[in-house]
Amino acid sequence: MNDRPVLLDVRDLRVAFGESQILHDVSFGVRSGGITALLGRNGAGKTTTLRGILGLTPRSGSVRFDGDEIGRLRSHALVRRGIGYVPENRDVFGSLTVAENLRIAERSGATLRYDEVYALFPELRERAAQRAGTLSGGQQQMVAIARALLNAENRLLLIDEPTKGLSPLMVKRVVDALTAAAASTTILLVEQNLSVAHALAHDAVVLEDGRVTYTGSVAELTSDRDLARRHLGIATADH
Repeated sequence: MNDRPVLLDVRDLRVAFGESQILHDVSFGVRSGGITALLGRNGAGKTTTLRGILGLTPRSGSVRFDGDEIGRLRSHALVRRGIGYVPENRDVFGSLTVAENLRIAERSGATLRYDEVYALFPELRERAAQRAGTLSGGQQQMVAIARALLNAENRLLLIDEPTKGLSPLMVKRVVDALTAAAASTTILLVEQNLSVAHALAHDAVVLEDGRVTYTGSVAELTSDRDLARRHLGIATADH
């Protein structure tokens, strides 16, 4: 596993809002294949890191994707290069149907994976004509993940807190879907639920106050109580 090449290389990423410095020289790599978990307490800078990578917020530093510097590209150019994004608040278009939400994600000339998406989330096919705003929170999360998975050219997915606020049953479905997706797509996953991170990810990056404090194995982090307490502020590493 350790010989997998780095697909996303973030170096000295800095983000500031006014006089408030949010990210301080954040550096880490995401290896090709599988899932890397981006962990940390609330307010540590995890969402800002994803938004900084995507150019959704002003940033400085270097972001390299498959060897190419992309740190100065606009967000739409990064999407065309094969980076998908599932935001924390899902951002489905509530007035549009499920089918229309998925069609919005289509890119000209891209190979579309409708069969794979419907295999992961069969009820999206069943609810294709239903307005997305009338879906449950878990079903809306399915739509958001499905949009990112739809284009086969998406080689990297940035997924922000996909299990937040979901029932245990829906969390399991999301975990199963992301496990299947990781077989063909690299994922950088922000996740507060350490059990979910342990189930999904091999690599971990931990942020604290906008700085990287740990990079390494999720298994090592979750199995060592002292390590988990030091980096995540939890009393045990039970999962």
